[in-house]
Amino acid sequence: MLPGSIQITGEALSGAEIKDICDSLKENSVRLLSVRGCQLSDRDFGRVCRGVAESHSLAQLNLNLGVVSTIGRTKQLADALKANRSLQTLFLHGSPLLDAGLVTLNGALSTHPSLVSLDLGDCMLGDEAVRLICGMLPPDGAKSGLKELTLSANPAVSTQGWARLAIAVAHSSQLRVLNLDYNPLGDHIAGMLAVAVASSRTLEVLDLEGTGLTNQSAQVFLDMVENYPTSLRVLVLAENDISPELQQQISDLLSEGEEEEDKDGEARGRSVPPREKPAWVPHSITASKRLGQKGSTEIDITHALFRRDHFYL
Repeated sequence: MLPGSIQITGEALSGAEIKDICDSLKENSVRLLSVRGCQLSDRDFGRVCRGVAESHSLAQLNLNLGVVSTIGRTKQLADALKANRSLQTLFLHGSPLLDAGLVTLNGALSTHPSLVSLDLGDCMLGDEAVRLICGMLPPDGAKSGLKELTLSANPAVSTQGWARLAIAVAHSSQLRVLNLDYNPLGDHIAGMLAVAVASSRTLEVLDLEGTGLTNQSAQVFLDMVENYPTSLRVLVLAENDISPELQQQISDLLSEGEEEEDKDGEARGRSVPPREKPAWVPHSITASKRLGQKGSTEIDITHALFRRDHFYL
């Protein structure tokens, strides 16, 4: 029997529904819990957090679109994460955390033994939050760290904050996916990120969609992938002032690098599995569009298929 999932979107949750969710969490029958965009009372949010704290099966928790709406709820979530040991993926996209919220969550996030994927897009974060996030990207394998990080649509971060992140990315021993879409980065910050990508031994996907880049940035990335070895496999440059020709050149070179890596692996007598390239969709756009649809509920505790998008086993 596969662990189940509970997925509810954009609904006002009753006390009875919350009880069912909490019972399932305590019974360790839930691997994925998503209540994105749902409305629930502070009391009920606390009940859910206690269920998360007690669960040994929960691997993915989606609280996107304003579920964590106050500092009080942020503290309750932090307490739950300190007790939980199973969670691997946490979505908080569209939560008004601010830097103060990240300060509250930092202790739980940075010491969690299993967390590898974190979505903090559109959370109104600034430089202090980025400084704390950099601590979740350790430079050696002795400490567990994030494999996937989303910081989309956090325009309050300054050039200094992004520079700090670029340094952490360059030295991270585990980060594989970095989503920075819909931040006003510009060519200067993109240049810093290009240096970080060239230095990184692990980064495979970089999403810079809608970040105010021009052909100047694209040329830097083109020179990098053309002349230097890199782990990068996907670079998203859509919705920027970059010519389609430059984008295609970069994409072709990255694809060639992947093919060469596969051939090298076969030549050494080992099988290299095909790399799955994610179909990137701007979170800041799709979240609001999906929520615009009528609220929906999908609850199947026993036979639900576990979705692996944005999730690393």
